[in-house]
Amino acid sequence: MEPTSNLAIITGASVGIGAAAAARFRERGFSVYNLSRRSCPVQGVENLRCDLSDSAAIDSAIEVLTPLAAGATQVALVHNACQMLKDSTRECPDEHLQAALQTNVIAANTLNRALLPNMSAGSSVLYVGSTLSEKAVANSFSYVISKHAVAGMMKATCQDLMGSGIHTACICPGFTDTEMLRTHLGNDQEVIDSIAGLNSFQRLIEPDEIASLIEWAHHNPVINGAMLHAHLGQRES
Repeated sequence: MEPTSNLAIITGASVGIGAAAAARFRERGFSVYNLSRRSCPVQGVENLRCDLSDSAAIDSAIEVLTPLAAGATQVALVHNACQMLKDSTRECPDEHLQAALQTNVIAANTLNRALLPNMSAGSSVLYVGSTLSEKAVANSFSYVISKHAVAGMMKATCQDLMGSGIHTACICPGFTDTEMLRTHLGNDQEVIDSIAGLNSFQRLIEPDEIASLIEWAHHNPVINGAMLHAHLGQRES
């Protein structure tokens, strides 16, 4: 990859919102590193194969990323990867909750702790939350808990980084046309169409629409500490 002064580190950039965000940052001339088990399809993205449930794999990625972050003019650290499991309050195995928290929260904490000391003013820490970061639906127990934790993590990050010149935000997508959502809905087209009808535009959101907000958030520190909702105006129930 050609040398550049700007670096984007994106977890889960192999598909969906993460891959779209990788493409957006590449278009802006950033060096982009994907941390996930699968490769990012976007040309020019560097892939660090990393199972975010494996602390040793995260540590190996950190060894690569630390000097890159230290040498970059600005870093966009985008915590996008997540697990979405079907479970409920009555039937949530502890391992479900542990898995969701590990990928959606603890991995982000590990990366923050290692990389923030090497990130300069002008950098950002961006969390991809969900509309379920502030409300709940049935049968997504561990996901809802973890996404509420992501919202709290962003707000705490904002307070702890006061005066550093590094800003943060939590981007909260609505129902987005991703592999994860379709899998969660059992690839049932009738259910997918029903979900798509729950917003003002009666369609699923495209991953690139969320990616454009992520990229914008990095370049606009005025939103520091904000929950940025991107759901096309969901119906309130």
